[in-house]
Amino acid sequence: MSSSIKLPKKLMLLGAGELGKEFVIAAQRLGNYVIAVDRYENAPAMQVADCAEVISMLSADDLEAVVSKHQPDLIIPEIEAIRTEKLVEFEQRGITVIPTAAATNYTMNRDRIRELAHTQLGVRTAKYAYASTLGELITAAEEIGFPNVVKPVMSSSGKGQSVVSEKGDIEKAWNYAIEGSRGDTQKVIIEEFIDFEIEITLLTIKQWHAPTIYCPPIGHRQERGDYQESWQPAEISPEKILAAEEIAKKVTDALGGAGIFGVEFFITKDEVIFSELSPRPHDTGMVTLISQNLNEFELHLRAILGLPIPNIELFAPSASAVILASAKSEAISFVGVAEALSEKDVDIKLFGKPTSHPFRRMGVALAKANTTQEARAKAIKAANQVRIISS
Repeated sequence: MSSSIKLPKKLMLLGAGELGKEFVIAAQRLGNYVIAVDRYENAPAMQVADCAEVISMLSADDLEAVVSKHQPDLIIPEIEAIRTEKLVEFEQRGITVIPTAAATNYTMNRDRIRELAHTQLGVRTAKYAYASTLGELITAAEEIGFPNVVKPVMSSSGKGQSVVSEKGDIEKAWNYAIEGSRGDTQKVIIEEFIDFEIEITLLTIKQWHAPTIYCPPIGHRQERGDYQESWQPAEISPEKILAAEEIAKKVTDALGGAGIFGVEFFITKDEVIFSELSPRPHDTGMVTLISQNLNEFELHLRAILGLPIPNIELFAPSASAVILASAKSEAISFVGVAEALSEKDVDIKLFGKPTSHPFRRMGVALAKANTTQEARAKAIKAANQVRIISS
């Protein structure tokens, strides 16, 4: 089958952030032509793509114009905030949408993927409810109990997510969730707070004509609902890894298509609980840029092009730690990169975002070591050595 695959392909990337940038690099190493699309100029992936387009991806007309202009072989969403009904239309015209238009529609909003997993597939999730008004949220919070977690049904990188400890905090959580919401919906999801031992991402690679395969599980830590560090492998039992793989396969089989899925789980003392899913490379998976023979972006590319993946090899315990901005600036520079890179088995990736604001992810530090604890310490040290200054 693979001998009949013709390269290059014309790939259209919808969303041109740091994950998209690494995907473009992987795609171009196999000679593909990439159009990077985002809502602002000079986004990270645009800096390495063959060409770029700035549009509103929530506008059906803008999407129609850009697809008609470039006629891509594949459309590859990298973010949630897209007019997904239009993707269904493109698919009906014969353009491949990754993983599928239906899957993108399901995962655009947290409510749809949660309903698929819990209601249709019977997968264990946190108890949850939805609210479209503050009053509905107060009622739902009292039913679920405290503490609980409130987040927009559509957002990215944990924006708008908060833990609510008591009834008096609900209004603040509602306002924060609506501020952090992407797209055109004012709806939040409220979940029971899971007392987990570890949160993991299971990178699940669904292939067109080969079995679903998995990367070793990645542990991660979040603040403000956004990933701060990740490490691989996560120290969980073989039985729990197998349980997570079974759930990931059940959900991704229901979604269909091909590509990498970042499937998130809460691991408690006794349970493996499905949390969320992204049908694309996952931010916590940036650790694979140093940990594996094929990183998550190369795996995504191979899966969607139908190229073989003979093996996934973990080189050594590895970790990533984010480099965050602390201030708003229109012109930025980095210092401390040389100091960070002076230690063995440490790497730094700077994303090339043109502006900064507090807590914006501007880069990532990567490290390998003999243990995950050592790798985490090295990555955090390196990330702290890199400082962002106004230039």
